[in-house]
Amino acid sequence: MKFTIDASAATPPYEQLRAQVTRAVAAGELVGGAKLPTVRALAEQLGLAANTVARAYRELEADGIIETRGRAGSFVAPQGDAVQRQALAAARAYVEQARRLGLDDASALDLVRAAQRG
Repeated sequence: MKFTIDASAATPPYEQLRAQVTRAVAAGELVGGAKLPTVRALAEQLGLAANTVARAYRELEADGIIETRGRAGSFVAPQGDAVQRQALAAARAYVEQARRLGLDDASALDLVRAAQRG
């Protein structure tokens, strides 16, 4: 998997990297157990500071997308899929909020569909 950073983008480099890894996992391009490059190797490849890549890896680990195994390195976390788990958690939070606001399920779903349309 090849990652790229757009230095002219408004999005910080660590966030660009985090998003690319997350998308690759969601698309099945990176599967559970796949070894990621070391922080230093990836930083060198992308022309970034090691701390920038380390931050992206820390956030990916906090999100359950990757796991670090000490000196063995960083790996894509087994997927029961972290992206699906995060989406389900967001959906549950939305349902709770919609119910607190007094919306019935049909109205809440209508709002989701409206949001999907833009």
